[in-house]
Amino acid sequence: MTRAEAKERNRRALLDAALEVVSRDGYRARLDEIVARAGLTTGAVYSLFGSKNGLVVALADEHLRPHYEEIGQAVPAGLGLLEAVDAFARHYRRGLDAPDARSALSLQITLLDMALHDPELGARLATSVREQEDQLVALFAGRRHPGGTVTPHQARHLTTALRALLTGLAQGVPLGLAPDADEEFFAAAARALASGVPLVGEGA
Repeated sequence: MTRAEAKERNRRALLDAALEVVSRDGYRARLDEIVARAGLTTGAVYSLFGSKNGLVVALADEHLRPHYEEIGQAVPAGLGLLEAVDAFARHYRRGLDAPDARSALSLQITLLDMALHDPELGARLATSVREQEDQLVALFAGRRHPGGTVTPHQARHLTTALRALLTGLAQGVPLGLAPDADEEFFAAAARALASGVPLVGEGA
């Protein structure tokens, strides 16, 4: 095994172990248990991730990145703004029916809880999420709408609002708080939000 292969094996082992321990214990997750499960030492964490928080951020990145990459494929180029928002919301809702949807939601809530208990981790996770959301900003910017063309500034505000809307709906579905929130409901809610003047009005 080459040095690069060994490094990637250790990285994978730590991420897998972190997922198990963090999903179970949240902010109480202990680094010594994570490294024991991975069959490594704390030195490997500091070498590969810089710190326990660095490992947690990498864990969040790993679960966010495929989600945002899939969105780019689900929303074709050439659609107007409302059509693009519609396609995005429908894709988001279909994801809630995936076999791992509940575990993904559980991890999302766990990471939020950890961020609330650790401001430094919270700031790093927020930066990571914003970096992933840059893909959505680029996806919506430049699309046509009745007022002209969506600017990057407007796309940023729209992305923030859509994330809040769809995340809230997505959390309500498995809890039974949104029993009628099917794909059409998600799409209609997203289109209504995107039609709002503050989101597609003035902005540089």
